Amino acid sequence: MIFNVLFGLSILVSATLRGEGATAAYDPTDVFLINCGATSDTNDTSGRTWTTEYGKLVRSNLDNLSFAANASYQDVEASQVPFTEARIFRSEFTYKFQVSPGWKFLRLYFYPTRYGSDFSSNSFFFSVTVDGLTLLKNFNADLTVRTLKPESKYLVKEFIVTAYKTLRLTFTPSPDSLAFVNGVEIVSIPDGFYTKGGFDDKITNVGSSIDFVECSDDDFLLGEDSGIIPVVPGGKINYTEKTPAYVAPDDVYKTSRTMGNVINRRLNQNFSMTWLFTVDAGFLYLVRLHFCETLAEVHGPGQRVFTIFIRNQIAKLEMDVVEMSGGSRIPMYLDFSVYVGSESGLRPDLRLDLHPYTENAPKYYDAILNGVEILKLINDDGIVGPNPKLVMSGGESHVTGHKRVVTITLIAVGSATGLVSIIVLLILLVQRQIKRKKYRQNNSVAMFKVLLKHYTYAEVKKITKSFSHMIGKGGFGTVYGGNLCNGRKVAVNVLKDSTGNGEDFINEVASMSQTSHINIVSLLGFCYGGSKRAIVYEFLENGSLDQFISRKKPLTLDVTTLYGIALGVARGLEYLHYGCKSRIVHFDIKPQNILLDGNLCPKVSDFGLAKLCEKRESIVSLIDTRGTIGYIAPEVFSRMYGGISYKSDVYSYGMLVIEMLGARSKEIVETADSNATSAYFPDWIYNDLENGQQTWILGDEVTMEENEIAKKMILVSLWCIQPCPMERPPMNRVVEMLEGSLDSLEIPPKPSMHISRGLVTDQSSSLPLFSHGEEEAGGNTETFDSINI
Repeated sequence: MIFNVLFGLSILVSATLRGEGATAAYDPTDVFLINCGATSDTNDTSGRTWTTEYGKLVRSNLDNLSFAANASYQDVEASQVPFTEARIFRSEFTYKFQVSPGWKFLRLYFYPTRYGSDFSSNSFFFSVTVDGLTLLKNFNADLTVRTLKPESKYLVKEFIVTAYKTLRLTFTPSPDSLAFVNGVEIVSIPDGFYTKGGFDDKITNVGSSIDFVECSDDDFLLGEDSGIIPVVPGGKINYTEKTPAYVAPDDVYKTSRTMGNVINRRLNQNFSMTWLFTVDAGFLYLVRLHFCETLAEVHGPGQRVFTIFIRNQIAKLEMDVVEMSGGSRIPMYLDFSVYVGSESGLRPDLRLDLHPYTENAPKYYDAILNGVEILKLINDDGIVGPNPKLVMSGGESHVTGHKRVVTITLIAVGSATGLVSIIVLLILLVQRQIKRKKYRQNNSVAMFKVLLKHYTYAEVKKITKSFSHMIGKGGFGTVYGGNLCNGRKVAVNVLKDSTGNGEDFINEVASMSQTSHINIVSLLGFCYGGSKRAIVYEFLENGSLDQFISRKKPLTLDVTTLYGIALGVARGLEYLHYGCKSRIVHFDIKPQNILLDGNLCPKVSDFGLAKLCEKRESIVSLIDTRGTIGYIAPEVFSRMYGGISYKSDVYSYGMLVIEMLGARSKEIVETADSNATSAYFPDWIYNDLENGQQTWILGDEVTMEENEIAKKMILVSLWCIQPCPMERPPMNRVVEMLEGSLDSLEIPPKPSMHISRGLVTDQSSSLPLFSHGEEEAGGNTETFDSINI
């Protein structure tokens, strides 16, 4: 399960010491360490070099917007880079970082103290955004620092954001206030690092209808005397392809916390290891748990098995680290999603429990945990939570005294209720097998309602102002522009000919909602009521690609930008074909379904809609809802070319790239009954290649480098449009070809087929929606049973 949202990293903790000593197996493409306010480059205690802002980030003539200042008081704890200087902002100020496309790890460093003689950052309230996404709102660093546990004098806020070419980091002071920052760190992270799922390539939703009977009270909350930290002398952590070294450092996996009580193992049945993490209410969280068995005595499956509870609900019934990872000293991690509501206040606790699972009589009645990561996911309002509230000393005494009374009461009745709780828990575990089918059904529906906003049809009409602004139309429905109640612009696709009941619709859109990639349009919500079906998407300000390559709307793009768009689309399709839990085939790749954001970053839209609309038998109807003439693969017209598969998307992508480079300089033929292009380009392209000419780029000022880029795009697209699906490269190979050198590409054989302007097919035979077969290429076979459309 993969989410179609940005991640805001609010908590990163481990059950033990967080280390920095693991050898990184990932070489980040972007690394920025900015010591804000500093006048010279400086090394920190770990040897990393922090640079100044002056030059590209801050110009010297902008003192009216911001100024640099030194900390007038330096606490011993914060006496290191980057906390000795700060940049203070008088008004809105934006840092612009030139970055490569992809996910970025963003750290903001704050040391709230007095700067100079006149500016106390303790009273500063301000907001921080990245490319329009609000990370902090009316934020006060001093309030946050004073409520940290364990106590600290400085603060590091951590986020995961996505960027295309430019990352814009904006600080905006609240009215009658200032803003400040001590340091900015930006580091690239691997694609899919937090979106593909854990060791098992999935993110398990925690939100079933099964109740959890607590088997521990407040005395068993994790503290200095709760559980033990095993000592593992020497030894090497055996990182794997599924858990590479950059997932977590050695210190996380070499240290752990267990329940102890090895001698009297059954004592552990009476309690759980429990952690409480204070989080913001109203958000979905990704909880990543790290495990690694390092003790010599735990070396086989079935020896230590335990149950994972998150927010008092079963997240994983039988957790066996050795069995799942494959052996001792092999690290692994699991991902869970959980929604935290406001029923317990604005800052509730997210509770994590581990309890021995004894049904199969394991050798040790114990549990183990090496590390925890908790990531807040964006919702309609961003990822902003409230400023923490300070508790005065009198209030603290009252709370402490109240807790002591509650604790004594629990101890007094614990002996009577503990046994009952354990018996009830065991009954629930036995009934788990009986309820498994129902659990899965409830789980999918509950998960989806948590992930996306459910709108009524009346709300959709209000969002779109009674469908007054149509911004697009396709085979699956009509797209309207609109605004949410918070002012955010959205696109609403009102589906036509939808099939199935509400639960079928939910399950299919849930599958679509589990996508998260920089080149995939994000789903924000859905509507189903009676026969009405609609999907709410993010709005992309630059619209669709067709307006940039259409002769009717000659908006010019240079070759380098076109190449970036083509590569982004390829990466998006590669993700749909290979990065999702089940393969998603688009079936309608065309310029109108490629949307561009403010940085001209391409995003594939209208994916996965084929199953949501009525299945039709005739080829004309099939094309109307599952493809556009001029981009449809030949196997859609005739089975003589092979079965319909994900290679159909490869063909459409090739035609898309060819049009990007040639539609403005060659005659386009349009059918009389369709707005879609039906021209077949390769004839004139092969002629140009044979004659050593290159007429597919319009203009006399195209450089030699741009000509080579264009030629590479043309060669890759010609491979993609081979009539036989087996001869087309898969999308992961397409990405490699685009990123590789021109010299490594050969001219593919010229296709012998030609798609005419008219549509000539055998309409008496019905075509399958997709093929369940095998495709043979180079002696290997690939099965298409996992196609999800």
